[in-house]
Amino acid sequence: MTKAVPVVTRGNALGGETAQSGDAVRRSGVSPQNTPATKIWFGKVSNEPGHRSPPHHHAECETGGYVLKGHGRIYFGEGYREFVDLHEGDFVFVPPMMPHVEVNMSTTEELVWLTCRTPDNLVVNFDDVPDETLEGYHRA
Repeated sequence: MTKAVPVVTRGNALGGETAQSGDAVRRSGVSPQNTPATKIWFGKVSNEPGHRSPPHHHAECETGGYVLKGHGRIYFGEGYREFVDLHEGDFVFVPPMMPHVEVNMSTTEELVWLTCRTPDNLVVNFDDVPDETLEGYHRA
């Protein structure tokens, strides 16, 4: 029997071998990509000023997020006309199979979140939508 030990992923060694969507950059810390984990993906997601993801969902994954820095917005619903705003210190739950767009609402500051998913970082990307359809969104 193999001895169980903690596995540390150093901040300067976060894995990039995970599913991505547009300008939202996902780096795994605890995941099947860089640890023995089989039922969790936990990582850091960042969006440069004014950048956003294309429409996507995370398949059967339940997703939890925590905003470390910045002002994010998640567009969802028909035509992505609904949205929730997130600020430093906010948590969010995104249900499985829910198409959405993740946005950095600042044109000058980076948006950084911690994201946790079960069982992995599954990403299903869809055709993009014009920026004008996302109320209040502006690129840097």
